[in-house]
Amino acid sequence: MTTARAARAALLLLLGAAAAPSPAWGSQGDREPSYRQCLTQCEQRNCSGAALRHFRSRQPLYMSLTGWTCRDDCKYECMWLTVGRYVQGGYKVPQFHGKWPFSRFLFFQEPASAFASLLNGLANLVMLNKYKASVPPSSPMYHTCIAFAWDCHW
Repeated sequence: MTTARAARAALLLLLGAAAAPSPAWGSQGDREPSYRQCLTQCEQRNCSGAALRHFRSRQPLYMSLTGWTCRDDCKYECMWLTVGRYVQGGYKVPQFHGKWPFSRFLFFQEPASAFASLLNGLANLVMLNKYKASVPPSSPMYHTCIAFAWDCHW
């Protein structure tokens, strides 16, 4: 390898390292010591052995079918305990896991967002069906458009 090529490769490597994203530190609520302590205690108390079996036996079917775990439940409960402490102390409510705290409705923690996503998916499906009906499969981009629509739909 010539000196010029080696210098160019080293420069590209340095530029790539400089452009790399910095490590994420999480949201303010995630870093809160009382939240972390609550989460650790909740998981130790509820998410192993007989306590985990008890959690699963009392968990509603729709929650287990949608993937809510004991850890998720602990995060949710500890989030609200921490929010209560912030409000009681007169501080602004922090974000947790990159999101603002929302009350859970059924298995949706953000029902408005979930509803908007459902409407978006339905609109995409309707337009996909209209596209299939109006464009012949022999068109050059037909299969690309179909693949893209399915990718965006799911």
